[in-house]
Amino acid sequence: MTQPVKGPAFYFPSIEKTYGKSVDAWMKILKAAKIEKHMEMVAFLKREHRVGHGHANALVAHFRAHS
Repeated sequence: MTQPVKGPAFYFPSIEKTYGKSVDAWMKILKAAKIEKHMEMVAFLKREHRVGHGHANALVAHFRAHS
């Protein structure tokens, strides 16, 4: 029996389908933005890339956990 996906990764299939970019592509976008604060990163994704709040938050949480 496999474990259900939890945390930010739960949103990844929906993010990739909705916005047409891989999670790796989003990680590169966040890295290039050179923004340090979580909510400023979320605001950047929402403003510049029209990413919904929940998806932006999931991407930023994943980025910060793996950077």
